[in-house]
Amino acid sequence: MRRADRLFQIVQMIRGRRLTTAAFLAERLQVSQRTLYRDIADLQHQGVPIEGEAGVGYRLGAGFDLPPLMFTQDEAKSLVAALRLAQAWLDPGLALEAESALGKVLSVLPTSVRVAAQSLAVYAPSFEIDAQVQHKLQALREAVQLRQKVALAYRDADGATSQRVVHPLGCFYWGKVWTLGAWCESRKDFRSFRVDRIAELQRLDAHFPHAAGRTLADFLRKAGARLQD
Repeated sequence: MRRADRLFQIVQMIRGRRLTTAAFLAERLQVSQRTLYRDIADLQHQGVPIEGEAGVGYRLGAGFDLPPLMFTQDEAKSLVAALRLAQAWLDPGLALEAESALGKVLSVLPTSVRVAAQSLAVYAPSFEIDAQVQHKLQALREAVQLRQKVALAYRDADGATSQRVVHPLGCFYWGKVWTLGAWCESRKDFRSFRVDRIAELQRLDAHFPHAAGRTLADFLRKAGARLQD
């Protein structure tokens, strides 16, 4: 890797993390920490606002930006493949935004790279996921973002239907189905709901607070503990 490319990668990696250690950077770039320290000092001398010090970690100061990124052919192909796969399983709103984002990225690529990426023979037909599930997924995702309570008519595996009011925390994709992770007011506990088993849903005007013991982090910790049992 040319030194100029390495300096560019250092800025990118520091910008993408809250705090980045020299050991992490040196390992990723396959250079010694002494070389890494010298690179950091040169970047700082050139005016890049890298804050921090050896032995603690580095971060990028506010207000600094770089010119638009240029992708290699393989990087562009990976991006196209990832977005094609994602679009097949995203809700309509996010799928549309993904298509728009991909178009913007492709539009600034060199012709040879753009042609190679667009001709990638990797596709993800979207017939697997039901249209009603997609629209429910979008409504739930938006409710999560707004911290908006949701009333559900939920059908369990035996076909029995129950009425719930939940605090939606996150939507999870498991390869074939989407689930909603939420705090259930009637059960006073976390529950996971398969989106394809939600018979009806209504986003309520009421919002739920950020309450200790009922957050997404709490949900994930409890789910992880269950998997380890």
